[in-house]
Amino acid sequence: MVKVEELQNYGKEQFESAVSAANDFQQTLQAIVTAFGEYSKKSFEDGNAYFEKLVASKSLDKALEVQTEYAKTSYETFVAESQKIGGLYVELAKQSFKPFEGFIGKLAPVSVR
Repeated sequence: MVKVEELQNYGKEQFESAVSAANDFQQTLQAIVTAFGEYSKKSFEDGNAYFEKLVASKSLDKALEVQTEYAKTSYETFVAESQKIGGLYVELAKQSFKPFEGFIGKLAPVSVR
């Protein structure tokens, strides 16, 4: 038979676990938003610098060199930031399921006949 105190303690543990998970979830979500903002800002600044260099180029060869350099650095930055943000999303997914780990672990195994 389950005692009332045990049930209350179990409910309290689950509530505290949910609050903790919600805080972690919020912090990771904020980190994702910040990473997107920083990437957008950097991308915009790099685009402006590229345009200024392109306008200042005096020959077609120089313009192609500037274009090639911009394409290369833009791609490298995109890949690096995508991996960083992807890692944050993985962490967010892990945190989303964390409250269920304790809940499932405490369930009594069901025997199948």
